[in-house]
Amino acid sequence: MIMNNANENQKRRILVIDDNPSIHADVRKILGGRGERNAAIDNAKAILFDDAPEAEVNSTEFEIDSAYQGEEGLDKVKVAVESGAPYSMAFVDVRMPPGWDGVETITHIWKAYPELQVVVCTAYSDYSWQEMIQQLGKTDGLVILKKPFDNIEVLQLAHALTEKWRLSKEIRGRLQNLDVLVTERTVELRSANERLTKEIAERVLLESALRLSEERFSKAFKASPIPLAIQSLQHEKYLDTNEGFQLLTGYGRDELLGRAPLELNIWDDPKESTVMLKMLRDRLSVRNMPCQLRTKAQQVRQVLLSAELLDLGGEPFLLTIAQDITEQLIMEGQLRQAHKMEAVGQLAAGVAHDFNNMLTVIQGHTCILRDDCREESAEFKSLQTVSDTAEKAAKLVRQLLAFSRKQVTQMRPLAMHEVICGIAGMLTPLLGEKITLKMIDSPSSLRIVADRGMLEQMVINCAVNARDAMPEGGVLTLSAEVVDIDSAAACRNQDARPGQFMRLSVADTGHGIKPELQARIFEPFFTTKPVGKATGLGLAAVYGIAKQHSGWVEVESQPGRGATFHIFLPACAAPDSGPRPARAHAPQGHESVLVVDDDDDVRDYIVEVLNSRGYHVADANSGKAALERWNENGEAIDLLLTDMVMPGGLTGRQLADSLLAKDPALRVLYTSGYNAGMAGEELSRLVGHDFLPKPYEPDVLLKAVRTCLDRPIRGPRRTTPQAMVS
Repeated sequence: MIMNNANENQKRRILVIDDNPSIHADVRKILGGRGERNAAIDNAKAILFDDAPEAEVNSTEFEIDSAYQGEEGLDKVKVAVESGAPYSMAFVDVRMPPGWDGVETITHIWKAYPELQVVVCTAYSDYSWQEMIQQLGKTDGLVILKKPFDNIEVLQLAHALTEKWRLSKEIRGRLQNLDVLVTERTVELRSANERLTKEIAERVLLESALRLSEERFSKAFKASPIPLAIQSLQHEKYLDTNEGFQLLTGYGRDELLGRAPLELNIWDDPKESTVMLKMLRDRLSVRNMPCQLRTKAQQVRQVLLSAELLDLGGEPFLLTIAQDITEQLIMEGQLRQAHKMEAVGQLAAGVAHDFNNMLTVIQGHTCILRDDCREESAEFKSLQTVSDTAEKAAKLVRQLLAFSRKQVTQMRPLAMHEVICGIAGMLTPLLGEKITLKMIDSPSSLRIVADRGMLEQMVINCAVNARDAMPEGGVLTLSAEVVDIDSAAACRNQDARPGQFMRLSVADTGHGIKPELQARIFEPFFTTKPVGKATGLGLAAVYGIAKQHSGWVEVESQPGRGATFHIFLPACAAPDSGPRPARAHAPQGHESVLVVDDDDDVRDYIVEVLNSRGYHVADANSGKAALERWNENGEAIDLLLTDMVMPGGLTGRQLADSLLAKDPALRVLYTSGYNAGMAGEELSRLVGHDFLPKPYEPDVLLKAVRTCLDRPIRGPRRTTPQAMVS
């Protein structure tokens, strides 16, 4: 019996088990129709399965069912299996109170239908991968998807896993067909031997039937899209291979036939062939054994190898099936890298708040003491060293937040030729005399929206890395240009997308980067330099800042031929707003300021600085206490200077909204040691004149207060300010 591909274009059934109805709606929206796909998804599918994009008439459609608890999901799986139309995959949420959780649900479902491909959807860390394996057993039918998930990722998983389910089902069917064909052939041969002495005519008919059987077997074998090969068990030489196996190995059919894998050096580790044969003797079959296959072009491919013993004509033969999983493993590695970056980023963001508060106090009081000393005194120099060191610590925090993509950004339209010219002045002393800086002027119309400080930091980090790669000297080339990224180019990098981008390139003539290191150079704390010579955050910060600006980074390098880092950022046609005018030193003040901060040292420092300049200051350590101080002083307060995140259930934004409702003319200046990612989306909207990030020196604080107070009021004050109780 020969299977056809008639069911390939039928709807593939997917079951969503989640207690959240919105998740069901999202999955249906993502997988519900062809019209919502784009070219990038089709290309991604083509890359996954090594095939040309499907025509519209052959597109895959999904039939999606919903279950809101594990028990309900199990019942639907059983009904589907009994009806002969089982589900090919399921999205299962980890948490589904009350009742079974996701792992319990999967355990019960796999008892009823072990072939089901499962995607575990979770926004938490209820189970580690090891715990899941301990409960569910080792399996290749399980994938973890973190919430919130990306639409493209869901589509790729749906296509990949349903296709894997279909191919596995087809393989089982073809293996069954092969067994049937072999059995039929054996019966026919025995019958022919028994009847040979009786009638010549029957023998002729039997030979004809045998030829027909061989033709069927050959057609089924050659038509299979799965790489298949038949080997003699004794010498392991190839008797036949199909087109899929030839494409996988890179060898032609004539190059394979009559030769053993060891002769062709097909297996990267020759011991793998010995291990497979031993498993065959013990179990008579091998299922999904991980192996490394070396192609004719010396490329190593990761495959899952399955094998069956066949008895053809009384001789033992080996049917091998090789499933290429190289791209799947690459995607899994990229996912692990993303999780690693996210974990380190969360750690850095959490540390930043307390560290910035401490740096605010250290730097602030140091500046106060320093300003009271003569510049030529030893005390002034010591205090200046403390201040400089605190600034270095603040820059280190900003680097940590940059690669974690959680740093507060001040986005402005920038002309790239002006930015590059400005960076050149900083790079010349940094590179030294042995290295020549070559600038390729960018078009005057090339503009982007970015944080200038972060953009400069990316270039400087790349330049420092290039300098260390050219100890004997060389040339560093800096250039920028507009490029159009099409769908095909975007598929070559997981972070890329189609559109018009500015490509900022930093190229050196150094010793280059080894291929095995290129996959790790953007990892935080990874460095090839000696201990104490580098933090391992430079290139990680470049990667993080690019992602924070909706861009990405690519590297081109060969050992001995230098390296080029390409930074892609969205281009725009917005006019350059130009640099902000410098403000004079903050003058004396007389207004009333309410200072709210839960850190006593920071609050005392702010109060001391403002009092020294003539401001009337009241302070509070929480939002609740600030409301009490407001009630004590009436509406005599001109400015609220508040921390964003405070204990007691009332944030700085909520406090400001409450007081602005009472006095619309109140000015508000926000400050925080947190970054945008930790303090919430509202902090990102406040970056600008109304936000002062920690740490800051006294002059910076005074200028921010003065700027906020000098801005026109939003509306009339309800009462005339009076003397404030401090």
